[in-house]
Amino acid sequence: MKTALLASVALSLVLTTGAAQAQTSAAIEQPLLHGVAADVQPERMRADIEALVAFGTRHTLSDTRSDTRGIGAARRWAESQFRDMGRACGGCLEIALPADTVTGARVPTPTEVVDVLAIQRGTTDPDRVIVISGHIDSRVTDVMDFTSDAPGANDDASGVAAVLEAARILSQHKFPATLVYAVLSGEEQGLLGGKILADYATAQGWKVEANLNNDIVGNSEGQNGVRDTTRVRVFSEGTKTVETPEQAERRRYNGGELDSSSRNLARFVDSIADRYLANFDVEMIYRTDRYGRGGDQVEMLKAGFPAVRISEGAENYDRQHQDLRVENGVHYGDTIDGVDFGYLGQVARLNIVSMAALASAPAVPTGVTIAGAVKPDTTVTWTAVPGAAGYRVWWRSTTAPQWTHSRVAPADATSMVLPNIVIDDWFFGVSAISADGYESPVVFPGAPGAF
Repeated sequence: MKTALLASVALSLVLTTGAAQAQTSAAIEQPLLHGVAADVQPERMRADIEALVAFGTRHTLSDTRSDTRGIGAARRWAESQFRDMGRACGGCLEIALPADTVTGARVPTPTEVVDVLAIQRGTTDPDRVIVISGHIDSRVTDVMDFTSDAPGANDDASGVAAVLEAARILSQHKFPATLVYAVLSGEEQGLLGGKILADYATAQGWKVEANLNNDIVGNSEGQNGVRDTTRVRVFSEGTKTVETPEQAERRRYNGGELDSSSRNLARFVDSIADRYLANFDVEMIYRTDRYGRGGDQVEMLKAGFPAVRISEGAENYDRQHQDLRVENGVHYGDTIDGVDFGYLGQVARLNIVSMAALASAPAVPTGVTIAGAVKPDTTVTWTAVPGAAGYRVWWRSTTAPQWTHSRVAPADATSMVLPNIVIDDWFFGVSAISADGYESPVVFPGAPGAF
């Protein structure tokens, strides 16, 4: 209570004085975020990956009836982990198993593909949803080989371990928004689990504010043998997948190529790393995914949801999509000895702190617009956000990668005039602030930036 009161007083001071001056940062440090970061246990994630590897193969087309081998056993194990967590938090997790029977180029016979979701309902804003995801299926060199051992320790048991660790830690707390912990199937056969998740979210009427998709997040040694434990890549689309031709025409003229909701979500995650993680940096990659490759977040983007892909900073391709073998002294295959659990712990911390911060903040502003053509001042407007105690109006140079300047507006404001800030020379955005100082991602004006 004392911490919340002090944070509220600090925010009041910012709101009182901030409108008169530009600020590079006025964020309030949140003890909760430091606390959930400290709760991460890499050895617990090691046990999760060991359990997943022990299923032999988790190929989407593998056995679904065995209790010890194949995708079915792995899915049921993940479900049992979520149910144990639900009991530990007094029933705070609702389990959902959305599924679809699929055929396609990599699924030659009708096959049921099942996702495993644990849903932690928000206390005051349950329709607003923050999703963390990782895929449980694995593969070897031949994507159609569903019988050979495919340990999938890093691709993507590491992502599933991050999802489970997030659920274990965050289920011990309550948040205004809903958190969804998603273990997806069928990624290697064509992003099938991502499509099932996107369809389920749409059918449920979820307002998905963020999807943090973790795919290949546990290795720290690159193909060249150089180890780097200090960075992780966050991929985000520039222009929206769902952009209409009319929206594209306006964006090409007025800007917004670098300010999709997903891109500003990536900036938010980057800011979390800077403030709450030691010696661990987010490298923002201005692409939807790695060159010519894809992940389940692509299907969320197709549904219009903000989504990013989180992947290790240095990949080793000898350990991805490979038969288990040794050739010329080189070990191939995705085995557990290729996972750096200290590094994976840092990635999990980044996810967990980002989710807690997003779920604690107000919803992102809507209806953000700017005006000021042939004027010396710029006016930024937005629609009031329920529960927001204030807003921050941001601007940056059109060539700057991060938001650099800001002014704070009080709770009853829905516009701000920026004197002598010429609209032609800057990009603008707005974030919402809670009474205890949590802040939403920045929203760029118009369709290009809307969440």
